[in-house]
Amino acid sequence: MKVLVIGKGGREHSLVWRLHQSQTVQKIFCASGNPGIDQIAQAVPIAPTDVAALVEFAKSKAVDLTVVGPEDPLAAGIVDRFTREGLKIFGPTAAAAQLETSKSFAKTIMREAGVPTAGFAAFDDAESARRYVKASTGSMVVKADGPALGKGVVICHDAKAALDAIADAMERRRFGAAGNRVIVEEFLSGEEVSFFALCDGENAIPLGTFQDHKAVFDGDRGPNTGGMGAYSPVPQFGPELEARVMREVVTPTLAAMNARGNPFRGLLFVGLMIDGERINVLEFNVRFGDPECEALMMRLDSDLAENLLAAADGKVANAAIRLSPRSSVAIVLASGGYPGDYKKGIAISGLDRLEGNLPSDIKIKWAMGKIRVKVFHAGTAMRNGQLVTDGGRVLTVTAMAPELAAAVDAGYAAAEMIEFEGRHFRRDIARRALVHASSGGGACV
Repeated sequence: MKVLVIGKGGREHSLVWRLHQSQTVQKIFCASGNPGIDQIAQAVPIAPTDVAALVEFAKSKAVDLTVVGPEDPLAAGIVDRFTREGLKIFGPTAAAAQLETSKSFAKTIMREAGVPTAGFAAFDDAESARRYVKASTGSMVVKADGPALGKGVVICHDAKAALDAIADAMERRRFGAAGNRVIVEEFLSGEEVSFFALCDGENAIPLGTFQDHKAVFDGDRGPNTGGMGAYSPVPQFGPELEARVMREVVTPTLAAMNARGNPFRGLLFVGLMIDGERINVLEFNVRFGDPECEALMMRLDSDLAENLLAAADGKVANAAIRLSPRSSVAIVLASGGYPGDYKKGIAISGLDRLEGNLPSDIKIKWAMGKIRVKVFHAGTAMRNGQLVTDGGRVLTVTAMAPELAAAVDAGYAAAEMIEFEGRHFRRDIARRALVHASSGGGACV
């Protein structure tokens, strides 16, 4: 089949990379691609949100399946338009995508479905939100209602911080239109875990567990980012808890969306807070997370094209999902200053000599097939034959090994080989899981 992938980041590079290995895929197009993607797919110079042009391209090339990476095209109704034109596409409609594009909508659906989540209130004006905060006690979370590239969530341990967060979103317009409405939520303690489910509107099957690292600095310090690293699976997330999430979260959410006449097809990303036996949903996303997707694509042993096509066709029960039992880790190499201001056009070196410079024990295990390392391009560009930085998150170094510790070692060894001025990456990705394992902790139930 011919496949069109929408997007240009690390997530899309990993999807294209896995699709390229599919026995059923003959040709891959990517709108708009990046230097890594361009090595294995035909770049299409169309913006991901130019839905009309993408429809015409898909028709002209007889594309069999389109896969949407980022949320913006989903919010713009790309699935609705493709479906009306008789084109097959993986992802939710604009109405169903509100599970991500409107936090207040998502919380309302959770309430209707009986999904466990934090208490909340939504506000369309800053003064009402301030009155609510002043009448509340304890820590709380202030969220911009719309998409904010993973940066619109502020944990506030006192009223002053909450009032500042409200002003940032609604008056200083830090997140643009995403801050027209804010959600003020009860603060939940525990451990955050991400859970993916492949959905076809009626049914769903699990597609892995992950732990993301949002804050820019080690120890979860500093402002939130789009994601600085992830690993999969989460060893303390047992099969019993996976079954609970499917039963208590995913299935009732799909039922509630169906009851509204907005069936959800695509990838449901469930952000969870786990505290002992207690689980709560923090948020929904409606597409593969980034960098969780990079970690997932390393572990996926089944045919991605067939899996996504089954969901698009409403036949997810027939999808043969196979995930490797091995562990994977994704480490994001970011520009200096990210998630604030940063420079572009900085020369990148080291990718061509990465394998040769790795420690000998890792090279031997790599040669034996026990360790796999792959670097996915996120914010890169070619300038006069030189690979340069072109975004906040530049590259995602991904490694897989039989044990998580070995994957982490290989990932960091590879990351050290890549150089560019201002390069920054967290050095504690997966540390929580490694500490948990060394202390003999068991799986969550």
